[in-house]
Amino acid sequence: MHDWLAPGAFLSPLLVGEAVRRALAEDLGRAGDITSAATIPPAARARARLVARKAGVLSGLACAAEAFRALDPAVSFRAGKRDGDKLAAGDLIAEIEGPAIAILSGERVALNFVGRLSGIATLTAAYVAKVAHTGAKIADTRKTTPGLRALEKYAVRCGGGVNHRFGLDDAVLIKDNHIAVAGGVGPALAAARAVSHLVKVEIEVDSLAQLTEVLQTGGADAVLLDNMDLATLKRAVEMARGKVVLEASGGVSLQTVGRISETGVDVISVGALTHSAPALDVALDIDG
Repeated sequence: MHDWLAPGAFLSPLLVGEAVRRALAEDLGRAGDITSAATIPPAARARARLVARKAGVLSGLACAAEAFRALDPAVSFRAGKRDGDKLAAGDLIAEIEGPAIAILSGERVALNFVGRLSGIATLTAAYVAKVAHTGAKIADTRKTTPGLRALEKYAVRCGGGVNHRFGLDDAVLIKDNHIAVAGGVGPALAAARAVSHLVKVEIEVDSLAQLTEVLQTGGADAVLLDNMDLATLKRAVEMARGKVVLEASGGVSLQTVGRISETGVDVISVGALTHSAPALDVALDIDG
């Protein structure tokens, strides 16, 4: 599996196995693939090719391989690409050979994973290209498909993006509602810093006045600049550069992300990477 992963990326095989088995159970139901069972002799073998119908960036090979092997370990999955590779329309991604029923029964699950994850990687790469002339990084959010977050965040890395926190338990992000309930920026930051010396603390601000208060209070590792226009972002960078990591968020699109990056922010978080990415068109062709 590691030969297929994007360079420098990690994806737990246990996580892949769990996600794929859930998907297979959903698709096969109680009686299994009754169409293939009815029409294909049990001993029949098949050869198939996983191909790209559209250009994009590949992600999800481990899930595709597992979809077939979980049904029959005798299925051979030979990938000619690896996650993170750029695809042209018509490119051969992998060759699959083995028991025909297992290949036909795992086809849709394999395509769903590769199409979904490659779509995220492809959209991420488009955003990354828009900011390549600056030092800004493109990050994801927690706006992910329930149960698939780790896979979708892996796909973001395949596209050249970086990951924001994975959940509520691995970093502190103090948002406007936390500030309101905690009694202000100062009390919120003081309480957050007491959590652990190993936990990073980020706080959201929506005005330069709030940013000033954060800088005067101290205790933040990063500041999320929420829904600020370009002029305000530039001023925020002037005020805080070198003191904290600055993240821009809100109203980010492929049309606006380049100009946002030019303000000098360090990170731009984009929910659309995972909540609005169209699937990449991939297909499984059985050799006749």
